[in-house]
Amino acid sequence: MSARWVAGTVRARAMAHRRIGAGGARALAASPSLEDALATLSASPYGHDVRTGQTLAEAQRAVGDTLLWNLRVFAGWLPPDGGRQLRLLAGWFEIANVEELLRGAAGGPAAAPFRLGALATVAPRLAAAGSPAELRRVLAASPWGDPGGEAPADVVPALRLAWAERVAGGVPPARPWALAGGALLVARELFVAGRPLPAVAEATARRLLGRAATTATTPAGFAAVLPRPAREALAGVTDPPSLWRAEARWWTRLDSDAAALLRRPRFTADPVVGAVGAAAADAWRVCAALECAARGGQELEVFDAVA
Repeated sequence: MSARWVAGTVRARAMAHRRIGAGGARALAASPSLEDALATLSASPYGHDVRTGQTLAEAQRAVGDTLLWNLRVFAGWLPPDGGRQLRLLAGWFEIANVEELLRGAAGGPAAAPFRLGALATVAPRLAAAGSPAELRRVLAASPWGDPGGEAPADVVPALRLAWAERVAGGVPPARPWALAGGALLVARELFVAGRPLPAVAEATARRLLGRAATTATTPAGFAAVLPRPAREALAGVTDPPSLWRAEARWWTRLDSDAAALLRRPRFTADPVVGAVGAAAADAWRVCAALECAARGGQELEVFDAVA
């Protein structure tokens, strides 16, 4: 145990308090308008980036910016191994940056990239990529690996499954989340989009979930051959609507597991990973709550996660 693990654990528990929780998200979702919700949220820990007058998309992006800002500050308190694990967990933001680059290359509106700082894996080189071909070359020379193509349909599934595999192998407390999240992604591609996985993504899915998972022809058959954490996440999935409910349960399970990790009385990676999981789950709830408020306010059962 090092002094930096002690400091990181203390900071992790402090960061976990910078949430609005399930109750706060439920109240936010019931706001009569987006502007009312933003007024509430701007006075919360999300006020670092959330402002009144933002559109729904701007506000949801601002929630992500706040989460990333907290993770960047948090990283400075951790020893090298903790920083490495946090960088792996923050991979979602780098994938989001790649998606925006691809959208811009196709002529669509692209948001500004998330600023990852020390949490970046290839961010500076990504920003300099002037075409999808260059982007692929940058990824191929990085820990993300070659996505196997230049089109979003090749790149995005490959990166998301690569992220799940990297987290499963490099962040032991988060392995169950990565397995279940990877399984949900594969199920969405196979049974909702109705398309086979691209070659690179399929190879990663085989390593992560087993060969039988990539050849299943029904949701039930898919769930039956998955590793236990993933199998539990897919329980009861028979059609696209039930897959959506499974994804909501994944976030609830993430929040519950994160709370358990935070309660462990050890100066190790457990409370650190727990703090990141809890913060991510809270940000997801807040984004969903803002969408509810933008529709005039409603309550959703997905906010019944651990507060």
